[in-house]
Amino acid sequence: MRVVFMGTPDFAVGALEAIIKAGHEMAAVVTQPDKPKGRGKEVQMTPVKVCAQKHGIPVFQPVKIKEPEAVETLRGFGADIFVVAAFGQILSEEILEMPKYGCVNIHASLLPKYRGAGPIQWAIINGEKITGVTIMQMDKGLDTGDMLFKTKVEIAPDETADTLHDKLAAAGAGLIVEALAKIEAGDVTPEKQNDEESCYAKMLHKSMGKIDWNMEADKLDCLIRGLISWPGASTVYRGKTLKIWQEEVVSEEMSAVCMPLGQESAAGNGMTGQGDEAPGTVVWVDKDAFYVQTGRGVLKVLSVQPEGKKRMAVKDFLLGYPVKPGDSFEKG
Repeated sequence: MRVVFMGTPDFAVGALEAIIKAGHEMAAVVTQPDKPKGRGKEVQMTPVKVCAQKHGIPVFQPVKIKEPEAVETLRGFGADIFVVAAFGQILSEEILEMPKYGCVNIHASLLPKYRGAGPIQWAIINGEKITGVTIMQMDKGLDTGDMLFKTKVEIAPDETADTLHDKLAAAGAGLIVEALAKIEAGDVTPEKQNDEESCYAKMLHKSMGKIDWNMEADKLDCLIRGLISWPGASTVYRGKTLKIWQEEVVSEEMSAVCMPLGQESAAGNGMTGQGDEAPGTVVWVDKDAFYVQTGRGVLKVLSVQPEGKKRMAVKDFLLGYPVKPGDSFEKG
């Protein structure tokens, strides 16, 4: 088929590469305009544009895809289908109806769950065990179109938004190639979404990364892993921001070898995470980690990033910041 591919970030690159490798005719790639990034504010191409240029594919970067000039440019490509993956702009009905096979979207969830901008992060934040990719026939709603194909992806207990992103990107790349072949062959059975089963994966905000130690340890674990890249989960230690990169929930078995604030119980067991320590209090420190009381349970913190410094293992952090039992972390 003659394809126009619309996408912008890293998530979309694998799908574009897969479509090219499958031998489809690439009419053009549509991506967001180049933008300044980083401290130096140097203008950078989108990952999808970099991929397109590597393969010699024409690139179109409209500021507003709905403008009449942009619509006519799209029409001029004469595509059979538009494939969309994290493009970043809403398509008008005129565009949706333009190609012979319409527009299909590679969405990083098992629709109708997690419609919206942050399906990968919210699946982890909410403690899901399974997610996946849906190839959807786009309509004028927000991720509400008929479902065409799906594939499931397991979420590992230590999964982060970054690792899940890569797994879903790979799954989407494989699925879209299968989907295009079946769409062209007419081997498609669209399935309407049940709106009653839907939930919305809203955009992430910086304020979400402020750790509230009153939350339960397992929920904080999900939050930290879900926000790993941006905005990141952080707390305050000695008046400065401390980002938490890696941690784990302390099991009851592990708790038995630690002691709250150095106090030993008659039974000889130690930190239970259910004592009188206030949430945010350090209850134990060893050479590789410090342990923080939450609203329920304890988090073992293994990797951090102090304000203005690089990410480091806690064993290195402790060399310059002698954390001790009884110290308190505040909300970020």
